[in-house]
Amino acid sequence: MATEKPQCVRITRAAAKRSATTAEAELPAMKKRAVLGEITNLSEPISSVDPIKKPKRAAKTKKVKKAVTKLECDEKRDANAASEDPQICGPYVSDIYAYLHKMEVEPKRRPLPDYLEKVQKDVTANMRGVLVDWLVEVAEEYKLCPETLFLSISYIDRFLSSKTVTRQRLQLLGVSSMLIASKYEEISPPNVEDFCYITDNTYAKEEVVKMEAEILKSLKFEMGNPTVKTFLSRRLTDVAQQSYKTGNAQLEFLGHCLAELSLLDYSCVKFLPSLVAASVVFLANFILCPNLRPWCSTLQEYSGYKPADLKECVLLIHDLYLSRRGGSLHATREKYKTHKLKCVSNLPSSPEIPVSYFEDVN
Repeated sequence: MATEKPQCVRITRAAAKRSATTAEAELPAMKKRAVLGEITNLSEPISSVDPIKKPKRAAKTKKVKKAVTKLECDEKRDANAASEDPQICGPYVSDIYAYLHKMEVEPKRRPLPDYLEKVQKDVTANMRGVLVDWLVEVAEEYKLCPETLFLSISYIDRFLSSKTVTRQRLQLLGVSSMLIASKYEEISPPNVEDFCYITDNTYAKEEVVKMEAEILKSLKFEMGNPTVKTFLSRRLTDVAQQSYKTGNAQLEFLGHCLAELSLLDYSCVKFLPSLVAASVVFLANFILCPNLRPWCSTLQEYSGYKPADLKECVLLIHDLYLSRRGGSLHATREKYKTHKLKCVSNLPSSPEIPVSYFEDVN
């Protein structure tokens, strides 16, 4: 049955110039819009825009970096406890992760794994993918931290699990969720007007504020749930770097790239954040060291997952990385093609992962 397409605005360079001319008296000249493209059309990439000058942010405190004791894969002591960095919280790390694992399985913090089939009538997996891809661009334009992006998608999935949304309001849900996540996570978050502007003023300030209130009420103000980024921490990456002799920055950025790719696919909603994080480390190890088993006993001990537990999620994210899924969604891939992020989305990968890699480790 034919359905009405949403009224989303696509902007080109020529249109941006015309818009800037007519809006010169109302909007700062430094800004340009990154507007969501046609939400039902996945055959074309979302149009890119010139970089915009962002509002100045308060400088974040520089974290203290100290040497971490070298670990071998078969060691049974905690990598974080061996660290001299006080921010690792070595004496408490086991309790912290036990608490996070307990929190992530609470029903109030989890989206339904099949909410598009059971709850939504007008929103599809493709539309969700386009929205997430666009929010990656928005987060880049406003220099938001990764946790803000992951929280935004979490809020969207949880809201869609309980409230029906039309496709015309899907983008409104996206910017309102990112507004809430920014307030929760950022030092100096963008304001409501910024999020209205980034949609080419498709929505009024009052609409964004009203949707913000709806989201908060629906989620019962439970904003602090753990995400994939929470579990994709130095506890796993330090072990992987030492065990597989990989470069620190390269493994870290590749892990972030794979984690953001997992946000694009509705099929990943059913997986716990800790399982996705473990799958990301598994796949990053495989891409960087394809001739070595990507999982070891220490990683299994710290993550709580066996290789077989990760198989479905690893294969799904591997397909995303190779563009066998979500190939028309380019924002994350383009983001991680930059030299600043070590061009990790361009790293070659074997098209198949050996079945033996998913067998139990000794």
